[in-house]
Amino acid sequence: MTSLLPGFLTMASLIIAIGAQNAYVLRTGLTRRHVGLVVTVCALSDAVLVVAGVLGVEGLVTAHPTLLTVVRWVGAAYLVGYGLLCLRNARQPKALEADGTATSRRGVLTTVVALTWLNPHVYLDTVLLVGSIANQQGADGRWWFTVGAVAASITWFTALGHGARLLAPLFARPATWRVLDVAIALVMFAIAATLVLG
Repeated sequence: MTSLLPGFLTMASLIIAIGAQNAYVLRTGLTRRHVGLVVTVCALSDAVLVVAGVLGVEGLVTAHPTLLTVVRWVGAAYLVGYGLLCLRNARQPKALEADGTATSRRGVLTTVVALTWLNPHVYLDTVLLVGSIANQQGADGRWWFTVGAVAASITWFTALGHGARLLAPLFARPATWRVLDVAIALVMFAIAATLVLG
């Protein structure tokens, strides 16, 4: 049980930083479109990846570096495409009212799955790092660590997705949406660049 808090804090320190997934959860929360679906996919994906790391899947990931290379390039291409879509939204006033990003349940699901699973950092951070730290906690401690990590993920994505509505008055103005869209686009391009160059 003493591994519960370290698991929570370790995972929280990894997922709170702004990234493609967090930016999308924030946008979804602000537009109030399929927030529950997005939060569930993000938290469930983290849970699957953490458990995979604890069960030793990191050996598979490190044994097949080509797989991570493919994921890196596909992920970078997807991030650039999403960043360009955000810039289009920022440039066109009508896109501020009728958000040009995916609005159907299927479109939202496709986007959140892509932003989550096409990011090689999620494998390095969640599977390799969290998995290896969890396995240092001993036979029972590793599962408490895992529970803490999963709890951090659920807490963060729920707070971000559903808490975003508190910012709704600020985002009633088109200028604020423009700033957010440009900021998200820059984050997407920066992450894509680190995937390709690093």
